[in-house]
Amino acid sequence: MNSGRGDIMPPGIKLKKIIDNLQLSILVEGNLETDIKGGYTGDLLSDVMVNSDASQIWVTIQTHINIIAIAILKELTVIILTQGKNPDPETVEKVKTEKVTILSTPLPKLEIVGRLYQVGIKGI
Repeated sequence: MNSGRGDIMPPGIKLKKIIDNLQLSILVEGNLETDIKGGYTGDLLSDVMVNSDASQIWVTIQTHINIIAIAILKELTVIILTQGKNPDPETVEKVKTEKVTILSTPLPKLEIVGRLYQVGIKGI
């Protein structure tokens, strides 16, 4: 798979392994066998829309329904909500039909991004 930036993406890490290693809470379960090939963090939706790539984990504090639209548009199948955030009820209802996994951690973004890096998830 090509990220669109001229580089060949390495094999991914299974989402289940990341969840287990980082003790993430599953709020909405999608495909836990998804290969994760990188990560992106951002709370400004237009930034995520422009700069994220498919098969990445998106780390954010945003919880509203628009995060699902961005995830679908960019083929981001995993969203990690930080600081113990929970998705809005309408977000949960929408995501159930879209095969997007939503995870949560009490950690701040900087710490969870550092831990993702340690398990092999890099920015692309």
